[in-house]
Amino acid sequence: MLDPIKLAHFRNLISLSAADGKIEELERVALSKIAYENGIPLDRVNLMLDRANEYQYLIPQDNSEKEKQLDDMIRLALVDGDFSPAERELINTVSERLGFSKPALEKLIDVVLAEN
Repeated sequence: MLDPIKLAHFRNLISLSAADGKIEELERVALSKIAYENGIPLDRVNLMLDRANEYQYLIPQDNSEKEKQLDDMIRLALVDGDFSPAERELINTVSERLGFSKPALEKLIDVVLAEN
């Protein structure tokens, strides 16, 4: 049985990927890798990608899960080399909803950028 928290997290990543109106091939590859690492079958991934524009963002309850999700969202948004305005807006909104301050978000973005 698939972990519902991991599925919700993955759904949120798909929502981010679709925020700019399309899911690029690099984003698909990154999503497939994340799905594999979390035990989400490929047929489920493809179904979720087909429904990407239907998903609503779900807020995690655990603080470490909140930070991991935001970190994954930033990494996924940057997989094609840059934040689109829609991706940046979604990350800002998600960060705020998760309770992160603007400086905390910028610090997390800086950490991710330094690793790339």
